Amino acid sequence: MSAPSPLQARIAEALSTVRNPRTGRDVLTSDAARDIATTTSGQVKLTLLLDQGDDPVLAQRVRQAVERVDGVTGVQVDVADARAFQAARKSAGRTLPVMDQQPPAPRVQAPTPVSYPNRGNIIAVSSGKGGVGKSTVAVNLAVALARAGARVGLMDADIYGPNIPRMMGLSEPPMVINERIVPLEAHGVKVISLGVLIDRDQPAIWRGPIVMKIITQFLRDVAWGELDYFIVDMPPGTGDAQLSLVQATQVTGSVIVTTPQEVSVGDALRGVRMFERVGVPVLGIVENMSWFECPHCGKPTPIFGSGGGERLAREVDLPLLAQIPLFPRVLEAGEAGAPIVVSDAGSSAAKALAGLAERVAERMGARAAR
Repeated sequence: MSAPSPLQARIAEALSTVRNPRTGRDVLTSDAARDIATTTSGQVKLTLLLDQGDDPVLAQRVRQAVERVDGVTGVQVDVADARAFQAARKSAGRTLPVMDQQPPAPRVQAPTPVSYPNRGNIIAVSSGKGGVGKSTVAVNLAVALARAGARVGLMDADIYGPNIPRMMGLSEPPMVINERIVPLEAHGVKVISLGVLIDRDQPAIWRGPIVMKIITQFLRDVAWGELDYFIVDMPPGTGDAQLSLVQATQVTGSVIVTTPQEVSVGDALRGVRMFERVGVPVLGIVENMSWFECPHCGKPTPIFGSGGGERLAREVDLPLLAQIPLFPRVLEAGEAGAPIVVSDAGSSAAKALAGLAERVAERMGARAAR
């Protein structure tokens, strides 16, 4: 048997660092990574065997580990059912098939993220639970960046609750030119949302593959042009849409939105850990509804508790990017399609959101410099 090539040795070393959380063993010595093949140009293909209880995100981690290996130019990871794969190998030497043997499950190729350099910094705005003002933060972050002179796109990936059009004052469907969707534009921001493509009363009863298809289409088939920032409003939780986004493209960073309540903070912590597991840097924490600000006297009242966002930021060793007060004009501005950073730029909530945009831009600049 010939010795492995230097490239294969480096790939094996990288795979030995990827552990399966269920078993605690790395994918190389446990034989979960099989049939590793390389070409002279640096293309790599391998099979990853997963059991029913394994986290499918493991395929993403395997691909990312191999992509970082010096000399690798491309990676294809074929995911196969471990039991069916082993059964097929055992029966390979038999002359006659066994009638009750289950056929091996078809392999599914884990999607390789596509780079969209014209999108600029792709930033996911996410939350562990609904009702924390995530879409409000996404909208005002995008508009504040645009008002600072950046070219900004805003993609509504909240498939089940697409509220971005209303908050941006948009209702008409987009045009399609040369089979490319032309994004709508408001307040200097290019916008696409499922909310302007389906009827207002049509429910989005879709499962993972459809969600993946929609997100991919919004990334690939919309004429975004050249952007500096591409803000993605995610649905709450850690489900299909989040995984679909990180599988579809290289996400630059994420922002996690919470309220001061411990229930919200606990869910936000799971959101932070999810992005860490799929290799997406978390830029920081945004605490929304930090206190109620009286519209008459300006007196702050912490009606949802206090300090939750700061405690979460300390726990995960991330910066607290902003504390945004609960200000009635924010709700009114969102309902009217005029974000608060535009309609009442002098308010404390607008100033906090503009400060958030500045800190996100600083974080992106620092990452680019590194």
